[in-house]
Amino acid sequence: MNKSFNVSLLPGDGIGKEISAEASKVLEWFNQNSELKINLKEELVGGASIDKYGVPLTDETLKSISNCDAILLGAVGGPKWENLNFEKRPERGLLKIRKELDLFANFRPAIVFDALASSSTLKTEVIKNLDILIIRELTSGIYFGEPRGISQIDQNNKRGFNTLAYTTEEIKRIAEVAFEAADTRSKKLCSVDKANVLESTELWREVVTDVSKGYPDVKLSHMYVDNASMQLVRNPKQFDVIVTTNMFGDILSDCASMLTGSLGMLPSASIGAKKNNKCNAMYEPVHGSAPDIAGQGIANPLAMILSIAMMFKYSFLNLEYFNLINKVVNKILNNGYRTKDIFMEKNNLISTQEMGNLVIEELENEKI
Repeated sequence: MNKSFNVSLLPGDGIGKEISAEASKVLEWFNQNSELKINLKEELVGGASIDKYGVPLTDETLKSISNCDAILLGAVGGPKWENLNFEKRPERGLLKIRKELDLFANFRPAIVFDALASSSTLKTEVIKNLDILIIRELTSGIYFGEPRGISQIDQNNKRGFNTLAYTTEEIKRIAEVAFEAADTRSKKLCSVDKANVLESTELWREVVTDVSKGYPDVKLSHMYVDNASMQLVRNPKQFDVIVTTNMFGDILSDCASMLTGSLGMLPSASIGAKKNNKCNAMYEPVHGSAPDIAGQGIANPLAMILSIAMMFKYSFLNLEYFNLINKVVNKILNNGYRTKDIFMEKNNLISTQEMGNLVIEELENEKI
C-alpha cells in the first residue's frame, strides 16, 4: 500500500488561512509519528490568488494541484472582491477546480457529536446521535448550465437566466456513488428532486430509479426538495444517505449542518473518477471564509481537521487514522473545550490555535 502522498494545501481567504495553519500542524504530526509521508505544498486560490496574479486560479496552480494525491482547501471569498466581474470572483477559482478535475460527488456528513447535542436549536432528542450523509452532484446542474447570463430586454428591463440541465450519464454516476455509500451504511437512500415541475429532475428520478435495480439491498425513496427541507428539521433521523442535484444539495447540506449546532464542525469531500493520474479528491470545511471573524483567532479549526480525516479515509484508504482523528475530536469536546462558535456556559473557551494544539496533545496521548 502506498504510504507517500503529495497534498496541495489551498488556504484561500478569510479564516481559511487560520484553520489551514492548524491543519498543517496535524499533517506534520502524522509525518513525524506514523508510517505516512505527506509532502505538503501550499498554493494560492480565490482572493489570495487575485491579489497576487489577478485571477482566482492560475493555470500553473491548476496544473500543480492536478498532479497531487489530494487537495485540502480552507475557504475562498470575501467582501474585498465582491464588486469584481463575475468570472473574476474568488468563488470561480473553486468552481474551476471542481469542474476541471471532474470532482462530481460531494460528500457532506452531518454528524452530531454527543457533547454538542445541546448546541442545536432543535430539541436534543430530535438530533441526538444524528448521522446523515448528503451526496451532492457537484459539476453539472444550474451552476454550470448554459446558456446563462443577464441580457437587456429594453431600456428599463433586464433578464437574468440560468440553465438547469442534466444528462443520463451525469445522473447515473452520482446515483451509483450514492447507492454504494448507502450499501455500506443502513442501506437506505433518499433521492431528492422537484420532478413535479422540473423536467430535468423528472429525468433525475427516472435514472436514479433505473440505477436502483443494480442495488436490490438498498431501499430507495424519493422526496420533493421542499418537503425534504421541512423533514430535515421535523425528523432528521428518518434520513441516512441523501442524493440530490447541485443546487438542492447546496441548500439542504447547509440546512442539515445547522442541525449539528455549528457550521464550524462539518467537513466535506469532493470526489471524482481517477483519470490519467490526475487528482480526484478535494477536502474542505463547509463553513466558508467567514470574513467577519478572520484574523481574530476565534475560528473553529475542527471542520478542517475532520476534513483531513475524510482525506485519510477516501484518498489514503486509511480507516485507522480516520477513526483516530474523530476519536480525538470527540474526546476534546467531551472534555468541554470549545471555540466561540460552539461555546456555551460552563465550557472552556479557547482560540483557534489552542484548539489545534489540543488536537496534537490528544494525538500524542493515543500513541499510534
